[in-house]
Amino acid sequence: MFRCHYEQVLQIKSGLISTLKIPTWQRLRKLTALTSLAGILISCCPQTTISISGAGASFPALIYDRWFYNLRTQGFKVNYQSTGSGTGIRQFIIGTVDFAASDTLIDKKKIKKITQGLIQVPMTSSAIGVAYNLPGCKLELTQIQLVKIFQGSIKNFKELNCKEQPITIVYRAESSGTTFNFTKNLSRISKSWKKSPGTGKTISWPIGIGSKGSEGVASTIEQMKGALGYSEMSHIRGKLQAASLENGSGKFIQPNSETVIQAIESVTSTKNLLGHEASPTVGYPIVAFTWIFLAKRNEDNKIDILKRVFSYMLSPKAQKQAVELGYVSLPIPILKQATQIVNSIGRNL
Repeated sequence: MFRCHYEQVLQIKSGLISTLKIPTWQRLRKLTALTSLAGILISCCPQTTISISGAGASFPALIYDRWFYNLRTQGFKVNYQSTGSGTGIRQFIIGTVDFAASDTLIDKKKIKKITQGLIQVPMTSSAIGVAYNLPGCKLELTQIQLVKIFQGSIKNFKELNCKEQPITIVYRAESSGTTFNFTKNLSRISKSWKKSPGTGKTISWPIGIGSKGSEGVASTIEQMKGALGYSEMSHIRGKLQAASLENGSGKFIQPNSETVIQAIESVTSTKNLLGHEASPTVGYPIVAFTWIFLAKRNEDNKIDILKRVFSYMLSPKAQKQAVELGYVSLPIPILKQATQIVNSIGRNL
C-alpha cells in the first residue's frame, strides 16, 4: 500500500516538467506513467488534518479563534465551543471533549472525577472591565460605588456625576468563570456582598438581566442606552466604554495592557502555577488568568497534537497575537513553566 509523501508528488511534478526536454513519443509515454502515479499517490494520501475538540470559557474566545485558525495551516483542526466555563468543565469530565477552558481552577471535588489525571495550564490573562453605554459619561467608580451599583442601591448615572439615565445591569446568564472572578472581587471589597449574594460562577443577582457569554453581555450593553455590566477587556469596544476602578491604593485605573501587567507582576504564583489570587495595590484591580484543562494521560493518537497545539499557544509568536486582541501575554517565567507542564502529557506521572 502506498504511503503519502508530498515530497514524492513534488518530484513527480519535476519529472513532468523534465519531459518537455525529450522527443514527443517518449514525452507522451512518460507523461502517462507519471500522471497515473501522481493520481495514485494523491488519492491514497490520508486526511492530513488531525482534530481535537474543546469547550468552555468565552473570556479567551477571541484569541483562541485566532490561534486555532493559525493552527489549521499546520494541519491541526481544533473545534472550540464558547459554552461558558461550567459547561466546558462538565463536558471535559464526562469525556465528550479533549480539553476545557475556564477562568477559574477546577475544585478538588471535581478533580477526583477525572480518572486520567488533570493538568491545569494558564494560557493568557486580561482585565474584567465594567462596561457601560452612555455617551459623554466618564465613570470613575470607588469600590463602594461598584458594589452598590450591582446591589441595585445606585440606580441612576446621575448618582455617579453623569447625566440623568437609569442604569440597567447586565450579567452572565450561564455558569461563568468571569462571573466567579468578578463576584470574588466584590466579595473581597464588601462584607455585605460576601454574605449575599456572594461569590460563584452563578449567583442570584439582586437586579438586572442575563445574557449568555461575554459576547452576549457586550452585545446587550451596546444595544441599550444606560446598560452597564462586566466583561473582558477584549470585548469592550465600539459604543462601549470601560469605567476606571479604584484599586487597593485608592487610585482610579483604566483597564489596558499596561495596567493589567502591573497587577499581574504583583501576583505571587506557586511552584505549580496554581496560586494566582491577586489584590493589587498597583495596576487595574480585577485581573484574571484563563486556563486550559487537559488529561494527564491521553489516547496515543492525541498526545502529540495536544502537546503541539498548546505549546504553540504558549509560544512568543502566539502570545504576541494575544496582545493585539486586548489580552496580556504571560510573563516569560510562567510561559516556561506552562510549556513544561504541557510537555508532560502522556507521561506516567
